[in-house]
Amino acid sequence: MRFLLFAVWLLSTAACLDPRGAGTIATRADSAPGDISDSAFAALVGRLSEPGGYFDTDNLISNETSYLHVMGKLQKLGVSGGAYIGVGPDQNFSYMAQVRPSIAFIIDIRRDNLLQQLMFKSLFELSDSRIEYLCLLFARPVPGDAAAWEARGIQDLVDYIDSTAASPKALEITNRVARRAMGFSASLSEVDLETIRSFHMAFVRDGMGLRFRSHGRMPRPYYPTYRQLLLETDLDGNQAGYLASEEGFRTLKSLQDSNRVIPVVGDLGGDHALAAIGELIGERGEYVSAFYTSNVEFYLMRGVSFNRYVANVQQLPIQPNSVIIRSYFGRNFGYAHPRAIPGYYSVQLLQTIESFVGDAQTGGYRSYLDLVTRNAIELN
Repeated sequence: MRFLLFAVWLLSTAACLDPRGAGTIATRADSAPGDISDSAFAALVGRLSEPGGYFDTDNLISNETSYLHVMGKLQKLGVSGGAYIGVGPDQNFSYMAQVRPSIAFIIDIRRDNLLQQLMFKSLFELSDSRIEYLCLLFARPVPGDAAAWEARGIQDLVDYIDSTAASPKALEITNRVARRAMGFSASLSEVDLETIRSFHMAFVRDGMGLRFRSHGRMPRPYYPTYRQLLLETDLDGNQAGYLASEEGFRTLKSLQDSNRVIPVVGDLGGDHALAAIGELIGERGEYVSAFYTSNVEFYLMRGVSFNRYVANVQQLPIQPNSVIIRSYFGRNFGYAHPRAIPGYYSVQLLQTIESFVGDAQTGGYRSYLDLVTRNAIELN
């Protein structure tokens, strides 16, 4: 996933959802302590968000085939609980299923990502199992024995979607999901509704063959399909994505149903969103367990906001094993990363936030290659 973080800001207050309310966390009358009320959810999105910016891809799915390669090391390091922060679409969910945070923030410079996250939220709330979730996402009919699918592997679920035609009610399903997303805030417009529909219809139309796309550039043959992403494994050969098991799915559903996955419009190098997220995490008495940045830092270094990003990270409440998960795309530089794995276009990297902050305070980073090669944790 590649982000254009030096893009021109849009001057529209529509970057935020409903900003009304104090933005404080409240519990639902019928839910557990720590859950966030519907009104507080909308207020938090508004309180934390910045105006949106432009990026030249649809970014409906990840282009990082290596995204699961950090999973084993996250477990060995004991990275769990706390607060999760990440960028982009649903690759975040796999990290969240592993880490099991008490709250999560998905921050992205594109307001469209917020709308897509609300689409995912709708799908989770409308589904009771992985097969129902995938059938809604791709507008396929749910099998009559849906309960029996809970014990099946992800390959069986993928095969079912691949071999099943879209429902004649696909448009009705898409409208239902979009209307559910609209219910999360009265401030979403008809244009937003149409955007959510168009995102959903891309999954319905392309099925498991959906790929990451760039605007104005030829498709890259090495970008994975959604099918490939779902079937990917960690370095031990385990299918470790959030849809590989019902347990992973239920972890995400619990977070989504309780409004504890908060989409935010913002630039990691901006002057509000990430700082406000860190402040809120501190108010909750939490710490950041994992911060997934993809390759956003590459674009921050190309612009003028990397120092602001460093300052934002320095303010995050952390523990010694709090980590940054980042991605490196070697073909951009003609440099083969020493952690690269044959057959993978991307490389996943881990660094403790503590060491990142320490490096920044003692001379900083000379270049992006310096950033992605210094103090990277060995994954094996």
